[in-house]
Amino acid sequence: MKSWKLGMNAAIVSFGLALSATALSAQSALNEILDSGTLKVGTTGDWNPMSVKDPATNSYKGYDIDIMTELAKDLGVEVEFVPTDWKTLVNGVVAGKYNLTGSASISAARMKVAGFSDSYISVEIIPFTTKDKMDRFDGMDSINQSDVKVATTLGTSFEKMTRDWFPDADIKVVEAPARGYQEVISGRADVFITSNIEGSTLEGKFPIARVKNVTAPSSTPIAMLMPQGDQIWINYVNNWIKLKKGEGFFEATRVKWGL
Repeated sequence: MKSWKLGMNAAIVSFGLALSATALSAQSALNEILDSGTLKVGTTGDWNPMSVKDPATNSYKGYDIDIMTELAKDLGVEVEFVPTDWKTLVNGVVAGKYNLTGSASISAARMKVAGFSDSYISVEIIPFTTKDKMDRFDGMDSINQSDVKVATTLGTSFEKMTRDWFPDADIKVVEAPARGYQEVISGRADVFITSNIEGSTLEGKFPIARVKNVTAPSSTPIAMLMPQGDQIWINYVNNWIKLKKGEGFFEATRVKWGL
């Protein structure tokens, strides 16, 4: 009798675990995407050459856009790019406005409320100024002065880095769609920081240059922001990244966009 009860208890536990697994699967963004036929991607459209929005056509192009389009193709669904900005990027994932984001810097603050995919590219964060101010700045200490105005955009990882690196500087925070580099180009600020990826693109368009004698303090891994508790969806994307790395997709896309 005792062994029969133990057997029944084990069966009940197994059944309960199976039901739990089924419920979790049904709640996953992966199932919602497949059922709806649409992958919703949050993107800012202001990080060249990662994600750039063309206001005339309301379309996007860039490294991120190619990656997300490929992910949707492999899922067998359409991709829908959902406009967002840096200060609400994480909130959009948490609130379910989109299934994941394009590339974003992995940070401790973001990890408190959202998940990340595996990283597939890294960037270096570097200070830039206009060419006419190049002689004024030499190294990080020359920026960390009370008479130096450093511009940054609210809600970006650059904002926290700016505050951490230059606590004695006059920090000017602007809200998207404004960007820190625009403040420097216009003469309203002296320095901004950005990734080596975006910086190289900006150098080709505007009279700006890297501050002399600066070594990037660290390399920042980049990944997709995802719902923190949706391990089924995270596992799918992580394994997809592994497959596409093996196929050379990420490397080919990096070369295409000059990263």
